[in-house]
Amino acid sequence: MHFTAVFYTLLTVMTAVMASPSAKMPKKSSTGTSGRYIISLKPDAQRGTVKSKHEIVSSSAHDWSIINAFVIDGTNRTALDALLNDPDVEAVEENGIASGDIEQIQRSTPWGLERVWSDDPSPITGPPLDLFNQYIYDDAYSGVGVDAYVLDSGIRTTHTQFRFIPLKEGRARWGATFGPYPSADGNGHGTHVAGTIGGVKFGVAKRVNLIAVKVLGDNPLSGPWSDIISGINWAVGQAQGSGRPSIISMSLSGSANDAVDNAVRAAISRGVHVVVSAGNGNEDAFCCSPAKVIDAITVGAMTIDNTKASFSNFGPHADIMAPGQDVISAWNTSDTALAADSGTSMAAPHVTGVVAYYISRSGNLTPGAMRSHIINTGLGAVLVDKPLPNNIVHNYV
Repeated sequence: MHFTAVFYTLLTVMTAVMASPSAKMPKKSSTGTSGRYIISLKPDAQRGTVKSKHEIVSSSAHDWSIINAFVIDGTNRTALDALLNDPDVEAVEENGIASGDIEQIQRSTPWGLERVWSDDPSPITGPPLDLFNQYIYDDAYSGVGVDAYVLDSGIRTTHTQFRFIPLKEGRARWGATFGPYPSADGNGHGTHVAGTIGGVKFGVAKRVNLIAVKVLGDNPLSGPWSDIISGINWAVGQAQGSGRPSIISMSLSGSANDAVDNAVRAAISRGVHVVVSAGNGNEDAFCCSPAKVIDAITVGAMTIDNTKASFSNFGPHADIMAPGQDVISAWNTSDTALAADSGTSMAAPHVTGVVAYYISRSGNLTPGAMRSHIINTGLGAVLVDKPLPNNIVHNYV
């Protein structure tokens, strides 16, 4: 039996506009709110001018370069009402809450690595909790020179899974923290995701660089969209500054939000690959951000039996399926700790690892070309329950 470790803030939102039914209203979030609002401006609008006009002072932590938007407190009702009717404003949205897409269990197996490399369409044989050893890859590459920015609860960077092979130096480092959190992974979710991307035993790309970008709290495993946008903004700046091929991995989702979707699109337009989880609602992935962004690589979860995981979102906005049930990886409680989780959060990092592996072995592509490559080289028509997409990620050694 699985229990869903997706957390939502149960909060009744008092809207800032108490007017007639015809009055403009902010776009609501169905997964809770931080009590603040994201104001997205039209492309040619001057952010400073709009803020000055309405006497708004917003946090420098949310001073973004990748999208023309800012955040205001929901208690500033006068400004909110005025912004809803300002011709320079494109959208006013509640600063909704995103959560990690995880279904937590107590037992584990890294069967996913065998699934990623095997071109045999048959289900992986053996009990799903056995340890499998058949993962074939080119160790001379396997993510060398590629940076993966893990937007999550953080990474236990000292974990033995993140050391170089065969050296002891670490490949994981702390990048930045957005939100009122300590700069550490107090949950385990982010460490698990990073271990699947690039752990020495449980990772797909065993030499990739892993950068922790903490945008989710530890308990609950959730955070406001504004902090997640700040994480995307920071990662894009770092990627452009380094000049190295870079991937943003986002094992999180929430109700549809235009601002975060625009931030993801902006990252992709700047050459950064973005891999996102499809969500755990067993519904069309178009329900959720950032899964509904067409240009991102959106990943659903499959089981060892070659079926869609019961919790996984699906549909035309999901691009590829990857192992997402009973996945073992690194954990945050010690430098050698392991744990098992299930969720589209566990599926997405398999694909992030494959993207890193491909770049180091064959060279970088544009994000659009990489998305097409991942889809076109998958094992098609394999899942027995024929979900959409019926396509499994493959590393094609």
